Amino acid sequence: MNLKDLTKEYDKLQKKYGAKELDSIYNGGCDNNPDICFVFMNPTGRNIASSKDWGGLKSPWIGTKNIWDLFIELDLLDKEIYSNIKSMKGSEWTEAFADKVYDDVKKHKYFITNLGKCTQVDARELPDFVYKEYLYLLKQEFNIVNPKVIVLFGNQVSSIVLDEKISVSQVRKKCFIKDINGTKYKFYSVYYPVGNGRFNIDKSIEDIKWIIDNEIKENTEMVHT
Repeated sequence: MNLKDLTKEYDKLQKKYGAKELDSIYNGGCDNNPDICFVFMNPTGRNIASSKDWGGLKSPWIGTKNIWDLFIELDLLDKEIYSNIKSMKGSEWTEAFADKVYDDVKKHKYFITNLGKCTQVDARELPDFVYKEYLYLLKQEFNIVNPKVIVLFGNQVSSIVLDEKISVSQVRKKCFIKDINGTKYKFYSVYYPVGNGRFNIDKSIEDIKWIIDNEIKENTEMVHT
């Protein structure tokens, strides 16, 4: 089983729950034991890779600007690439530029995915049962990619993945250890940093920096001492 094997299942669920004129958006970045796996909610038509005319990567946030503000603040994005993203219109992204962005994501050792891969035309709220249909596929992603730490964005995604009622404000910097198909993973719940959650981006940055310092850098230093 590999990530490509899962795309057929995502495409079936797109027909069931997504906009019929749009494609699923899958995932992207470092898919071999990344430092962090970032899990967002679901894609929208603002991602130009959801167009059926797009022949390149079907990865999150292609053609959008705001989420890259988070990654540049975390030192997880090349400054020149960030400058290009901020100066370009979404429609000006090319398949080659998307490759360049995700090569940089891979270089910085993180993986970006969504709980739901069903692309909607807008940022409409999806009911829990839709996300839950994707949960077993997301768990397979975890096992294939094998991240050191998994960051869940927002209350809804956190509650579904962790299988308990989560309020991000109450669990900041708290590690949840969950067994996924026989492998234990570390999870953290973080404020959603874009859309309606844009005003919480500073808290997201603060918490993820803490996670990097305490889970990634500290463990790396231990390996080298």
